[in-house]
Amino acid sequence: MDWLLYEKEAARNGYTHICGVDEAGRGPLAGPVCAAAVILPEGCIIEGVNDSKKLTEKKREALFDVIIETAVSCSIAFGTVEEIERDNILAATMNTMRRAVEGLSVKADFAMIDGNRIPPLDIPSRCIVGGDAKSMSIAAASILAKVSRDRLMLKYAEQYPEYAFEKHKGYGTKLHVERILEYGECPIHRPSFLKKIYAKNNK
Repeated sequence: MDWLLYEKEAARNGYTHICGVDEAGRGPLAGPVCAAAVILPEGCIIEGVNDSKKLTEKKREALFDVIIETAVSCSIAFGTVEEIERDNILAATMNTMRRAVEGLSVKADFAMIDGNRIPPLDIPSRCIVGGDAKSMSIAAASILAKVSRDRLMLKYAEQYPEYAFEKHKGYGTKLHVERILEYGECPIHRPSFLKKIYAKNNK
């Protein structure tokens, strides 16, 4: 498999600062959504980089620093719970991706987005479904987004220990649902995501 297939195609079309973009945290019941944008040096393959979901937490943590050190530029952005509730999760995710791209210290001239929707960018871009398992740049972005969000959720675990965020990072696991039903919701929960849980358990 050629991890640089999409990067090479963009380079052949004349682009020089090609960024990969991915997000983490669209599905959880609590916490922000996070997005990252990464521009790697031309031809760069970082050994061990893959879709963040296929890596262990320890491996992601180790690769995080390697990616930061290797990248031409990288940027991480968060979409708050308030933003998610106000605009809906899709819009919040798209705007968080946009902020990640805009936050690059070296302006990207082309963006490759994981998934099937393009955020509101002012540069040419393309979607790549499953891009975090096909493109080195997007895979690197997926790791930065995942690790950044997980680290934040560990801080929230100290602030709200009763919810055990360190175990599930806000996702809707059995343990998390049980704690929500026992303690109610806290300020970092997404109320719109909890409606089905409440409805199901109030029957």
